[in-house]
Formats: sequence, structure tokens, C-alpha cells
Amino acid sequence: MRERVRVDPGPHLRAVATLARAGGPPRELFAALDAALAATLGHKLFTVMAYHEATGESERVYTNQPAAYPVGGRKAMNPTPWAKQVIHERRPYLGPTPADVKAVFYDWELISSLGCGSVLNLPVTSGARLLGTLNLLHEAHWYEEADIPTGEAFAALAVSGFPTSRT
Repeated sequence: MRERVRVDPGPHLRAVATLARAGGPPRELFAALDAALAATLGHKLFTVMAYHEATGESERVYTNQPAAYPVGGRKAMNPTPWAKQVIHERRPYLGPTPADVKAVFYDWELISSLGCGSVLNLPVTSGARLLGTLNLLHEAHWYEEADIPTGEAFAALAVSGFPTSRT
């Protein structure tokens, strides 16, 4: 693992906040989050999933690797410990090892093939309602507990990118 350089998230948070307040297209906000999170926390794979409460499904609405993880399509959020923590309790999931990734993602082989062996999933909420998740993946042992507060601040700025009603 290469040494990780810590970056002050302040300027990146301000840039994303300015864009979020402007109310532009969700794609622009998600692209800004992608760049800001890459600069501050780092990632090889970044996706944004919208949660559809009525069907219990998540839908990919943004990705930085469309060949491997294209926008669109839905997947069921099955009753797993990960879903309990992230979807129902609205708490981030930190999986620092390839074993953690394998334990919670059926597509762990594809994730591994992209050089990813750690994950940080961040719920995006509005009040008590889950809107979706920001998903960051990087090499093994990249993410740690200290990354969660910064990630949660970016997740709070993502709210305006999600539709206000879901089906």
C-alpha cells in the first residue's frame, strides 16, 4: 500500500457546498463530489446509489467507472448485516480489508479486479429518510475510522442531488 497523504477537506467541502446551493443538475453535483472525495479521502471506484424505499432497491445514479459499473439498473437490498447498518440504521460501513468487501458484496471479484480491497459506504439522509449512499472503494487498508466524519460531511452535501420523491 502506498502512503496516504491527508488533505484539508475544507476547500473541497466549500466548493461542493457552493454547487449544492446552486441547485444545478444532479450529475454536476455528483461529479463535484467525485472530485472532492478523490482529493480528500481518495478512491479508485466511486458510485452514488439512490434508494427506492417502496421497492427496497438501490439504483446506481453516478459512477466514475461506467464500463465496470454503469449508471442505471437496480438491485435488491437483501436483509444482511450490511443492509441493517447502512440502509436501516443509516450508519456508515467501513470495510478496510478484501475479506470485508467479499463478506458484503456479491460482486467482490469485479471490485477486486479494479484494485479495490477496502470500502467506505456513506448513507445520504434527509431527516430520518434514506435517500441513497455514496460508495468509495480503494486498495486494501485505505480507509479508517478517522475518514468517516469527512465522508459524512460530503454525504450531507449530496442531499440536493437526490429526487424528493421515490417509487
